[in-house]
Amino acid sequence: METRPTGTPPVEIRAVRYDHPDAVALDGLVQQEYARRYGDGDMTPLDPKMFNPPHGAYLIAYEGDRALASGGWRVQDDTGKGYAVGDAEIKRMFVLPEARGRGLARRILEVLEADARAAGRSRMVLETGIKQPEALALYASCGYALVEKFGLYRTYEESRCMAKPLTGTAG
Repeated sequence: METRPTGTPPVEIRAVRYDHPDAVALDGLVQQEYARRYGDGDMTPLDPKMFNPPHGAYLIAYEGDRALASGGWRVQDDTGKGYAVGDAEIKRMFVLPEARGRGLARRILEVLEADARAAGRSRMVLETGIKQPEALALYASCGYALVEKFGLYRTYEESRCMAKPLTGTAG
């Protein structure tokens, strides 16, 4: 459940394009966060079209007109890089430091899972790192389990890959 400062508007989660100005701004901040924790940003090539329905979605949590958090999913069927047919990959989950602890990432994650399930995806996957203990804890508390590594960072020691089945689960 979201907790918000007294007198602030409720948070609304909106679908936007990945190249929306607010998405670009939040992506810049998440890249700074990665650089601070790991020494460099995420090298994963992302095209805004990857997040267009029905092959993905990109969400921003807004409080009034202020963008507080983001996250997206994209179709990922590249079995050559360790994915499975039917995978939906979470990308760019991020919450502004001053908005953390309000349950925003959990809310975005729930909407992403429901959207991917509605699009016929069977498993949600993600890659994060050992220097993001709060992300690892969030995903574990939402039913994600460690799996064999996949994707661009599958050979990196600091990388952790997690997955959660979307079939047979309630939204």
